[in-house]
Amino acid sequence: MTADDQPAAGATALAPVPQTALWTLYHRAVEARRPDALLTDPMAIRLVDTLDYPFAERFGAPSAAAVRFQARFQAQRVLSFDREVADFLLRHPRGTVVCLGEGLETQFWRIDNGRAQWLTVDLPDSVALRRKLLPPGPRQRLLACSATDDRWMREVDAGHGVLVTAQGLLMYLRPGEVRDLIAGCAEHFPGGGLVFDAVPRWFSRLAVQGKLRTGGFQAPPMPWGMDASEQQRLRTAHPAVVGVRDVLPPRGAGPAAALLSYVARVPVLRAKRPSVVHLDFAPDDCR
Repeated sequence: MTADDQPAAGATALAPVPQTALWTLYHRAVEARRPDALLTDPMAIRLVDTLDYPFAERFGAPSAAAVRFQARFQAQRVLSFDREVADFLLRHPRGTVVCLGEGLETQFWRIDNGRAQWLTVDLPDSVALRRKLLPPGPRQRLLACSATDDRWMREVDAGHGVLVTAQGLLMYLRPGEVRDLIAGCAEHFPGGGLVFDAVPRWFSRLAVQGKLRTGGFQAPPMPWGMDASEQQRLRTAHPAVVGVRDVLPPRGAGPAAALLSYVARVPVLRAKRPSVVHLDFAPDDCR
């Protein structure tokens, strides 16, 4: 990356939902700085050090137990996505990775294979900030477009395989928009896939009620929630959704990993946990 060392004053002017990109960036950097880090992300560290933004004031001091705990959970989610994308690139080395609502995610620099195409689809303010801080290389494109506008689907070269990711995005959409997005991807990308994360319904309700606050940051409403036990219902979004897979986080160490392991073993908790899901779409010859 050739990120400028100049501060980006525009970061503090972002709307609440795009500001969640700063929350996730900060927690990735907090985790990456740990001597026992699960996630290696030097680009996140550099961005946090570069941006003129009151990270600790808004999100909590990096030494705070709650922040370190959230950072470890964030790392588990990020690694789940990294693993799915890396697996896709092994099978489709010249494929296209479409990142919806990518914000300041630095996945490209963690797992790019040197051959794939990457398309970022995000809101105009977020794209402008990303272009300044993470200038795209020859195989990276930025498109200022809402994920709910199917215009971006026509910008994708699907000739070598497509994987769409939506990390930390769908919970901010309305239920009908989520269903339409899944259906659109299934229709436009035969043989492709979609990886996304979902918050459980109880968490969605808290966010809608304004009861989720971290330091000086108020989490935006999250209209869409899905319990992990409901994943198979996603098949009804479109006939071409032929595979629904629960992506479990990689094993780790510490309290966060222990809690995740415990939740996974207790059925009533497993059904109500946050989840990462991989959808597979039928190829043309199977439709």
